Amino acid sequence: MPIVVSQIMILEFWNCQTVFYSSCTILHSHQLCTRFQFLHIGEAVKGVAAMVCWALRRAAQVRVHLARKASGVCRGPEHQASGARPTAPEPAARGAPGALGGTVELLGKSYPQDGYSNLSRKVLSRVGRNLHNRPHHPLWLIKERVKQHFYSRYVARSGTPLFSVYDDLSPVVTTWQNFDSLLVPADHPSRKKGDSYYLNATHMLRAHTSAHQWDLLRAGLDAFLVVGDVYRRDQIDAQHHPVFHQLEAVRLFSRHQLFAGVKDGENLQLFEQSSRSARKQETHTLEATKLVEFDLKQTLTRLMTHLFGDAGAEDQIGWAFGLGLERLAMVLYDIPDIRLFWSEDERFLKQFCVQDINQKVKFQPLSKYPAVINDISFWLPRENYTENDFYDLVRTIGGDLVEKVDLIDKFEHPKTHRTSHCYRITYRHMERTMSQREVGRVHQAVQEAAVRLLGVEGRF
Repeated sequence: MPIVVSQIMILEFWNCQTVFYSSCTILHSHQLCTRFQFLHIGEAVKGVAAMVCWALRRAAQVRVHLARKASGVCRGPEHQASGARPTAPEPAARGAPGALGGTVELLGKSYPQDGYSNLSRKVLSRVGRNLHNRPHHPLWLIKERVKQHFYSRYVARSGTPLFSVYDDLSPVVTTWQNFDSLLVPADHPSRKKGDSYYLNATHMLRAHTSAHQWDLLRAGLDAFLVVGDVYRRDQIDAQHHPVFHQLEAVRLFSRHQLFAGVKDGENLQLFEQSSRSARKQETHTLEATKLVEFDLKQTLTRLMTHLFGDAGAEDQIGWAFGLGLERLAMVLYDIPDIRLFWSEDERFLKQFCVQDINQKVKFQPLSKYPAVINDISFWLPRENYTENDFYDLVRTIGGDLVEKVDLIDKFEHPKTHRTSHCYRITYRHMERTMSQREVGRVHQAVQEAAVRLLGVEGRF
């Protein structure tokens, strides 16, 4: 019997208020516990909305076979070691990013480049680092604590953990997996080259761990955690990085599971055909929606209490949520700058070498070296300019020397109507003091690259 993704709801959870959205948007893991995906998997029935028909057509086109996914899907909780695999000693990527007609070798595979290719060497250098699997790294500690909570709190009747964990799935996914399998509309802004990292028109670095939901559900899983590195083109400051790590959970319920503890539950149904409202979708009953909403809130409350203390199925309904590991670790361990997670400085790493993963750790700041600030102003080209292109260029050239980039002035010439931007770039090394002369060379390289690659006219 065919299995179809028929609906996706987004629940916004903020101050215990829940709002249902009819359109599908991309999860933003930079926000802690603010958005969750709600998935309904069901049989295709006559008269279902046009979106379901669209999903069926797209599903029929997918060329991803379960056999190809077997190596990533067969790992159950019994195979999850308390330790982790070491980071790869070899570079994860080779090639010349951005060269039309060329190829990029990434994680042992070759990808031809085309007009969509927009990966920089800086981002490619992060692929395969897998900080969440590096023992005693703060992101590994967070992951292990979440796993421990789910393994101990949610146990099947057989006595085995209810949730399985997948933390080594490849970050290279198809655009179908990242967008279409989640019913993201073709014109959704998250698909733009300015927001995501593409190897080519058909393959990309995942923007969220939700890119694996379709494959795992098709494999028959109904309760699982996915942990991995995700990639977004974004602004530059202490809270944002083009690579971060996300953990999400998915759980589905059958009718019997959901209503087992409800009086007269045998008379209740998961689905109905009614009208959409602010409280539910048209295909879900209010009783089912409220019970799943309650279970999601309860699951998150238990997890947050554990961390911070007090303060392919059919005829099923369920919830899913995504959390940014960096954001959790920054709050839990008082880590002030997201760049620190990529540091090889032993003064940082040794602070998280603890015998008990639940041991309290308060990050002791390294010496705060002085910042060096330089401004850059230029006239924008008439078209094809986005701020994320500039941010990505600064990251590529300045790397982790760049602490933040602020747009401090925007000016439109009254006669030519050309627009000028002025950005303030804050440079700060995490481990030593830099001179203005040293920073000046980097800043000049940024200026020259902006003119050459972005088509701006410098006002240097």
